Amino acid sequence: MEKMTVRNLAMDPVLERPIVLLTNENGDKIVPIWVGIFEANAILIELEKLATPRPITHDLMKHLMLEYGIKLQKVVISDLREGVYFADLEVAMENKAVNIDARPSDAIALALRFNAPIYVTDAVIEKSNSVEHGAEAVEDEEMRRWIDQLKPGDFENPDSE
Repeated sequence: MEKMTVRNLAMDPVLERPIVLLTNENGDKIVPIWVGIFEANAILIELEKLATPRPITHDLMKHLMLEYGIKLQKVVISDLREGVYFADLEVAMENKAVNIDARPSDAIALALRFNAPIYVTDAVIEKSNSVEHGAEAVEDEEMRRWIDQLKPGDFENPDSE
């Protein structure tokens, strides 16, 4: 497993969908995860530390977890099958470790709110490098060039216009 951080959140120019880019500490391994617009918004809100007038779902979940003594230990992006990523929330509850199945976008949004580490299994890193898991195949070199040129401001929420 490799510890990753959210490197960027942007719009995929080919698929026209939000994409979360996870990278390891050295920056030599990148895992692109395509997400929905609402999940991207939840991640962006936390990355940018934006205030919302009312708690969004991930903030509500964090408050509930804290109220009931549930601590998010880490997130693991555990599998990639037929273009679908799978993740687990590893939580501690009453001195007991529990794994909870989650969508990677939700897991990442919660990890950011709890400042919990995000890990990606070696198998997922290897599968994600093929880039064949997107809705349309993109050449590896083209995707790498695009990923390397991304800046934090590249993501725009179309609903905010």
